[in-house]
Amino acid sequence: MPNGPYRKKRFHRGDPLMKKYKTKRKTKDLDEIDSDLKKETAEKLLNQEIDVDKPGNAQFYCLHCARYFIDDHAMKEHFRSKVHKRRLKALELEPYTVEESERAAGLGNFTQAKRRKIETQPSKEPEEMKVDESN
Repeated sequence: MPNGPYRKKRFHRGDPLMKKYKTKRKTKDLDEIDSDLKKETAEKLLNQEIDVDKPGNAQFYCLHCARYFIDDHAMKEHFRSKVHKRRLKALELEPYTVEESERAAGLGNFTQAKRRKIETQPSKEPEEMKVDESN
């Protein structure tokens, strides 16, 4: 093993480029997604106007993972993925609140975090695939 200037570095704490890579792929935290799951916000996110800058023109959006997809097939594949299932499992517990931190500090009675049932959002069918049932 060479001991000179070509030796492999072991510590990269001061590397300014590492911060850029960490923030580049930053996703929403669980408490932000929890606020997006409220009915009014969820309807706005699922029925967005067409935006050509986003994948799939912002028409295929996963609420739980806060991700856009290029088409309905890609979104349905994502719903079956391990990443999506892990996110659903993480969202089952209610998010940590200020009131809970105060109870933990001794100001009130402690209550266990409640579990809730989170299901995958229904995927919308494209208009050309829908069949008129009135005929």
